[in-house]
Amino acid sequence: MTEISPLGARRRRILPKVLIAVAVAVAAALVAGTIYAFQVDRSITQNITRQDDTLPDDSPTGLGQSPRPTKDPAATGTLNYVLLGSDSRDPNNEGAGRSDSIMLVHLNAKRDMAYIISFPRDMYVQIPGYGRNKINAAFAFGGPKLIVTTLENLTGDRMDHIALIDFEGFIQLTNDLGGVTVYNKTDFSAHGYHFPQGDITIKGEQALYFVRERHQLPRGDFDRAENQRNVIKAIAQKGLSAGVISNPVTFIKFVTGVAKHLTVDSKLTDAEIRDTALSLRLTGNDIEVLQAPVSGTGTTEDGQSIDIVDQAKLRELRIALRNDKLENYVKKYPQG
Repeated sequence: MTEISPLGARRRRILPKVLIAVAVAVAAALVAGTIYAFQVDRSITQNITRQDDTLPDDSPTGLGQSPRPTKDPAATGTLNYVLLGSDSRDPNNEGAGRSDSIMLVHLNAKRDMAYIISFPRDMYVQIPGYGRNKINAAFAFGGPKLIVTTLENLTGDRMDHIALIDFEGFIQLTNDLGGVTVYNKTDFSAHGYHFPQGDITIKGEQALYFVRERHQLPRGDFDRAENQRNVIKAIAQKGLSAGVISNPVTFIKFVTGVAKHLTVDSKLTDAEIRDTALSLRLTGNDIEVLQAPVSGTGTTEDGQSIDIVDQAKLRELRIALRNDKLENYVKKYPQG
C-alpha cells in the first residue's frame, strides 16, 4: 500500500481550491466583459440617428445617372463610408446647403487598415445631371444621395454607407479624451488661441478653431482639410488606444459621444455596426490620412476659384480602391 505524505495530501486539498478560485476569476472576467460589451453596444444603438433616403437606388432614374458600381471581386469584404461634415457656425461655410467637409473612409478586407481620404470642397468634378461644378455643390443640388453618386462616379467604386457628422459636436469629443495631439505645420493664431508649429495638444473650442481656420494657412482649404483629417485621425487613435479601451467609463463616454453626433443611412443596421466592430483588427496606428488628388488651383469662366483634379493620379487611386490596394497608393503618394 502506497503511503501519501502529509505534503502530498496538503497539495491535493489545495489544488481543488486553486482551480475553484481560477474558475471564479475567469467567470467574473467573462461576466464583466459581457457587461462591458453590452454597455458599449447600447451606447451606440441608443444614441445613433438614422435617416431614410440618403443612399441612391441601385438603378437610379433621372439626373443622368448610371447604375451604381458593384464591388470588384478583388475587394470583397471592403467597406466604404462617406463622411459629410458641416459646421453651421463657421463664418467661412458657404451655407447650410453645402457640405463643409467630404471624406471617404475605406476599410480594407482584412480590417487591419483604415484610410481617410478627404475631397477638397472646391474640387471641380462632374456632378451627374448638373455638369461640372465644385464637389460640395452636389449636396445643394441633390443632398446626400447626389454626394454619394458623385463620389461613386469619381472613384469608380461603390459607397456602402453614409454618415453625416455634426462636426462641431464631433470635435468636442476631444474634451472626453482629455485632448488630442496633432502636428501643426504652420504657426498661426485664431480667436485668441495660438497654434505654434510642431506637435500641439488641443481640445474643445480650441480644437474647433484649429480645424476651421483656412485664411491664415498658406494653402488655404488644402491645409484646413489636412488639419481636419489629422484631428479626426487623432480622435480615432486615442479612442482606440489601450488606455481608453481598458477604461470602461472613458471608452463608453467616447463611444456615446461618437454616436450622438452621427446620422447614418437607414441601411446601416445595429447588427452590421456590431459585426463590423467585432471584425476590426486595427489599432490607432493603422489609420492613414490623405487627400484626393488635385494638380493645383484654377478659375472657371465665370470667375469661381476651383481645385483641379489630377486625372493621372485619380486613375491610380480608382484602381487602388477597386482592387483593395490602397497601401500601394499611399506608399507612392503619402499625402495623396
